[in-house]
Amino acid sequence: MPLRAVRFLALSGLVCALLSPLGGARPAQAAASDWLDHDHAQLRLIAASDSVGETGELRLGLHFKLQPGWKIYWRSPGDAGYPPAIDWQGSGNLAGADLQWPVPHRFSLFGLETFGYGDEVVLPIAARPERPGEAVALSAEVSYLVCSDICVPHDGTLGLDLPAGPGAPARHAFLIDQARSLVPGLGAEAGLTLERALLTGSTEEPVLEVVARSDIPFEAPDLLVEGPPGYFFAKPEVRLGDGGKRAELGLPATRSSLAKGVLEGKRLTLTVTDGRRGLESEFIARYERVPPLAALTGGSLLVMLGLALLGGLILNLMPCVLPVLSIKLLSVVGHGGRERRAIRVSFLASAAGILFSFLVLAGGALALKAAGLAVGWGIQYQQPLFLSAMALVVTLFACNLLGWFEIPLPAWLGGLAGTGGSAGGGNAGRGGHSLGGHFATGAFATLLATPCSAPFLGTAVSFALARGPLEILMIFGALGLGLALPYLAVAAVPGLAARLPRPGPWMVVLRRILGLALAGTAVWLLTVLAAQVGVAAAVLAGVLLLGVGLLFLLGGRLRGSVLAASVSALALAAVALPVGFGATARPEPAPATASAAAAGHWRPLDPAEIGRLVAAGKVVFVDITADWCITCQVNKKLVLERGEVAERLDSDAVVTMRGDWTLPSDEITDYLTGYGRYGIPFNAVFGPGAPDGQLLPELLTVETVLEALDAAAGG
Repeated sequence: MPLRAVRFLALSGLVCALLSPLGGARPAQAAASDWLDHDHAQLRLIAASDSVGETGELRLGLHFKLQPGWKIYWRSPGDAGYPPAIDWQGSGNLAGADLQWPVPHRFSLFGLETFGYGDEVVLPIAARPERPGEAVALSAEVSYLVCSDICVPHDGTLGLDLPAGPGAPARHAFLIDQARSLVPGLGAEAGLTLERALLTGSTEEPVLEVVARSDIPFEAPDLLVEGPPGYFFAKPEVRLGDGGKRAELGLPATRSSLAKGVLEGKRLTLTVTDGRRGLESEFIARYERVPPLAALTGGSLLVMLGLALLGGLILNLMPCVLPVLSIKLLSVVGHGGRERRAIRVSFLASAAGILFSFLVLAGGALALKAAGLAVGWGIQYQQPLFLSAMALVVTLFACNLLGWFEIPLPAWLGGLAGTGGSAGGGNAGRGGHSLGGHFATGAFATLLATPCSAPFLGTAVSFALARGPLEILMIFGALGLGLALPYLAVAAVPGLAARLPRPGPWMVVLRRILGLALAGTAVWLLTVLAAQVGVAAAVLAGVLLLGVGLLFLLGGRLRGSVLAASVSALALAAVALPVGFGATARPEPAPATASAAAAGHWRPLDPAEIGRLVAAGKVVFVDITADWCITCQVNKKLVLERGEVAERLDSDAVVTMRGDWTLPSDEITDYLTGYGRYGIPFNAVFGPGAPDGQLLPELLTVETVLEALDAAAGG
C-alpha cells in the first residue's frame, strides 16, 4: 500500500476517534446539552438517563455554575428579582415538564431579603413524554436573572435529544437525584415537623408565629413565606428550646398598596429550612381565638375532661337524639317488672356500647390525623355510603317496631330495636334483651347522636383534636361516659326501671309510635343523602327501602328463604346503587362556600372579605351549617329565622355569610380549624367592636345573638 494511502487512513482514523463522542450513540455525552456561557454564569440541560426508557417519566436538571458572589433566584425571590423560567414550546414528544426547587439560601443586602442559589446548583425537572418509549427532542428556552451588586438578565436555548431505549443511568443521575433530595416536602424524611402556625398582633400589623420541631438539634433554622401579592415578611426572630430541637420563629408582615384586604383568611405557603433540610406546608392565616370556656379554664386537661363529661350528658337532651331516646325508652319499658340483676346487667351493656363507640370514634380521629386528612365531629355524615347504610338500619328498626316482621330477627338485631324479634312482641321480655342487643343499642345511639353539637362538647372536642393521641382518647372517653350516665344511673338504682309497668298491649301501641319516629329519621337521612348525591339518587334509595318494608309487610305470603334472599338483595341495592348512581348522574357540586345555602340575604362565606367589611363599619354574622347537623337546623328555625334576630340579620347594617359543610370542603375545614373548632354549629360575629370575631355557643338563643350583634357594632 502506498505511503500516501497509509497516511490518509491513519488521519481518517484519528478524526473518527476525535469525533466519535459527538455522534452515534454518545453514551456519556448524550445525557447533557452543551454549556451555554453567559457573563458570570454557565448553564446546561442534563438528564439522568441516556435514553427515554419505558417509565413515562424523564428526570432532568437545569445545571447552573455561577461565578463567586453571583446568584440566581428561587421560585419566590423575595423583595427583588425573578426566578428562572423555561419555555418548552420547541420540544418534540413532550407532554409537560415541572421545574422543582431545592432548599434555597437567604441573601440579605441593603435591607432587602431575597432567596436563591449561589456557586453551583441543579434545578430538578420532572418531564413527561406524550408517547412513552419514543424518542424525545428537548428544546428549552431559558430566561433567568443573575445578580451580585448589580443584576444582569440572560436568556438562551438549550437542546437535548434522548433516543428511544431502555434508559440506562447516565453520569449526571447523581447530580439530579441529589438535587431532588433537597426539594422540601412534608418534612418527615428531613426530620422536620410543623407544630403550629398562627397570626398574632393586630390586623394592621400582623405577626406570623410558627413552631417547628426537628429530630436533631437545629443549626440555623429559617422560615420562607409565600403569600398574597402586596405582603412582605421580614427575617424571622428565632428562639430555640428543648435542647435545640424546637424552634419558634416570628415574622412581622408588612403590606404595600398592592395588598388587598387583611392577611387573615389568605393561604400561605411556609418553607422551614435548616441548612440543606427543608419542610413545606400550606395553611390558612388565622388568629388564635380561644373558646371562652377554654380561656377561662386555661385549657387544663382536668377541666376539659369535666367539660367533656358535661357535654356528653347534655347530648342526651339535644334535638338530634329523638331516635336515640326512642330506643332508650323501649329498652327501659322492656325492663318493666324484671329482676334488678337483669336490669343492671342490660343497662351496663348499653353503657359499654356507648363507651366502646366513642373509643372507636377516637381511633378514627387519630387515624385521620395521622394520614393528614380532615377530622371533625360528625364528618361521617358527609359520606353517602354511611348515610345510605344508616338509612337502611333505621328502616329495619322502624319496620320491626311497626310489627311488619313475620320472621324472627337475630337476637342482637331484635335487642337493638327494643323487641324480641317477632312482630307481635311476644319475646319482648326475653329474647330481645340479649347483652349483644343492649350493647348495640349504645353503639347505635352514639352514631345517631354525632351530628349534634351540645354546649361544652365543641370546646372539649376542639381541645382534644388540637392535641395528641392521649388527650383525644381521654376526652372522647369522657364524652362517652357523659352520654352513658343515664344508663349507669339506672344500673346503679335498678328500682327506677323495675317500677315501670310490665309489658302488655299498651307497649304495642308505643312501639308503633316509636316506629313512626324512626321512619321519620330514615326520611331525614334520605334528605341529607339528596344533598350529597342528588335528589334522583335519594329517591331511588327511598323506593328501595320502601320495597324492603313492603317485603316484610307481605312476608307471610313468601317462603322464608325467598323472603330472606329478596330482602338481602333489596337492602344491598338500597345501600350501593344510590351512591353509584349519584356519583355518575349528579353534576359537579358547587363549592361549599358558594352553596345553595347562601340564599336570600345570605352571602357565600368569604373569609378574606370579612376584614374589609369590618373596616367599612359593617357587622358580619357567619354561620357554618350542614344538612346533617340537626342542631344547626334547630338554631335556624328557633333563632336565626324568627323575630327580632331575623330582622337584624336582614338589615343593611349586618352582612350575613354562610358556609355549607354538608359535603367535604377543605375551605370550611381550614376556616373552622383556624378558630380551634372541629365541629358545627359554628357562629361568629365580627364588627368594629369585635374585629377578631366573637364566637357564639353551639346552641343559640335570641338574647345571645342580639347581645353579640350589639357588642360587635360597638354599642
